[in-house]
Amino acid sequence: MDKLSTVVFRNVGQLYFPQTRVECHYSLTSDHRWSSSDWIGIFEMGCSSVKQYYTYTWAVVPEGYTEGTSINCFVLFQASYLPRPSAMQYQFIYVDSMGEVCARSRSFTFRAPKPLEELETVKEEQDEEDGEEELLIVIPRAQLLQSQLDECFKKQANAHQALDAAKEETEKEKSNSNTAMVEWEREREAMKEELSELRDNLRLNCEMLKKMEGKHEIQADHASRCLGVENQAALVEVRGLQERLETSEHVAEGLRRELRKLGTRKGHTHTELNQARLQVAQLTLLLSEENLVLREERASWALEREAYKHAAETEANRFQELSCEVQRKEEWFQEERMEREKLEVTLEQERDCNRNVTRQRGEPPAAEGRLLMLPQPVDPVLR
Repeated sequence: MDKLSTVVFRNVGQLYFPQTRVECHYSLTSDHRWSSSDWIGIFEMGCSSVKQYYTYTWAVVPEGYTEGTSINCFVLFQASYLPRPSAMQYQFIYVDSMGEVCARSRSFTFRAPKPLEELETVKEEQDEEDGEEELLIVIPRAQLLQSQLDECFKKQANAHQALDAAKEETEKEKSNSNTAMVEWEREREAMKEELSELRDNLRLNCEMLKKMEGKHEIQADHASRCLGVENQAALVEVRGLQERLETSEHVAEGLRRELRKLGTRKGHTHTELNQARLQVAQLTLLLSEENLVLREERASWALEREAYKHAAETEANRFQELSCEVQRKEEWFQEERMEREKLEVTLEQERDCNRNVTRQRGEPPAAEGRLLMLPQPVDPVLR
């Protein structure tokens, strides 16, 4: 028993050519739980079991597919595994990993194309020693249309790959930029804290120096020297910290320039993404136009097929009439030939009778040189 339809087949044709591979397009709805064991088979109409498939292939999804989302997919059936041309009706059936049917397509048939339907003349340029030469090549029209569709699919896939690569590069640059900014902010805060601590120590030393100025001169003398040494050391350390702070500011300025460059590159990346989206839209439009042309040509092929069928039936009727006419003429000629033979037999009998009479009378056989004019055959049509 079929499940509630969670897969929809799209663009299923009424007939396919066994000499070319068949594309099966389908859409997975958000309710479908896709598995790598899902498969699509070609079945005869009215089959009662999923084991009665003629051929099958695994149902694939594009890279980056997320479960619970709707997506369009397609698979290919190679020409060597397709049914032979016949009037048998077939259909696509989507079967999930549990062996349950998720969707059935409309019916279609396989038939061999007629010579006038399948041939197409194309030009191909070749490089010669004296210049270029154009060659006319006759190939199946279905093969030409299939190659054009494959070219469109290839361009669309390349555009999607370029779009994904651009998105990945943008995300990577954004992550690197955020990491560099966080690292610079952390280092800047650490330097600010260290500079503040050194300034506090310097202020404490200055306060201690002022308090000890009122003591004895000897003690004071001994203390300008001690505190002076400490003060000099503190000044040296402060100058070192100021140099480190200036270096940090240079680093920060470099990071700001790099961030500006990243912003510019991000703008270029967005432009490229928009161009890639435009290319994808153009390719999708081109593919739709190709599908429309293909459907129109299929309709034209159907009309031509009906015209050729009608012309063939007319020629067959004409041939049948001519055959009957020839048979009637042959029968008439046979009757005329039999009548002529009867007349010749009668003439020969009369000649024999005349010879006998002449011999009995003693007259010369002059009548033997006389010719008997037989009636000539007349065309029954003219008669």
